[in-house]
This record gives sequence, structure tokens and C-alpha cells, in this order.
Amino acid sequence: MQAPTSTDPVSSVSGGDGVSQATSRAAEIGQKAADAIDDKRDALARGIDSAASSLREKAESLPGGENVVRAAHTTADALETAAGYVRDQDLKAMLSDIRQTAKRHPGATLLTAGALGFLLARALFRR
Repeated sequence: MQAPTSTDPVSSVSGGDGVSQATSRAAEIGQKAADAIDDKRDALARGIDSAASSLREKAESLPGGENVVRAAHTTADALETAAGYVRDQDLKAMLSDIRQTAKRHPGATLLTAGALGFLLARALFRR
């Protein structure tokens, strides 16, 4: 005895049409979210640049001597580099870079994620 066959591959999968519609809708929502994030990149880059400028202005007045001043300037340089990266890369490229970095340095990635999670939790649940 032969099992019944169907020439329509979508109808052979239970809810196939609903699944493709849901997948299409999810992709559309994901693209809208990515576009919204990409629209905010310039504002984020300006904010990072502003933080770097502020740090540079205050570096000389920080307590701790020349080592602290040098560290402040190095941090400001890193912030400016980060601002340029955010300005120049779209979300897809950033996520790709994050994946590659996580694969190359899994331990550092886990430590960074843990530290960011801790800081975020502290900021959200501060009393």
C-alpha cells in the first residue's frame, strides 16, 4: 500500500502557509529594527565623540598624576576610534564582527558579557 502524495510541497507541511507568512513577517520586523538601529548610529557616534572630548578636557585636572592623564588620553583615543567604527559600519557588519571576535576570543567575550550584564543590572535595579 502506497502513502498518499501531494504535488504541493507547502500543503504537505502542516501549517506551511502560516509558517512562511510568520517567517516573512519576522524578517520584516527584523529589518525594520535593524533600520531603526542604523538610523541612530550617527547620534550614538556623536555621543561617543562628545564623551571623548569631555574626557580630554578634564584629563589634566584628574588626580593621580601623569599616568592617569595618559590613561585618560588613551581612553579618549579609543572612544574616538569606537565612534568612527559606529559611524562607518551598519548593524549587519557590526554583528558579523562581534561573531568573529567571539569565535576567536570566547573567554574574553564571556567576561565582557558578564561585566556588561552586571553593570546593566546595577543600573536598572539601583535603589
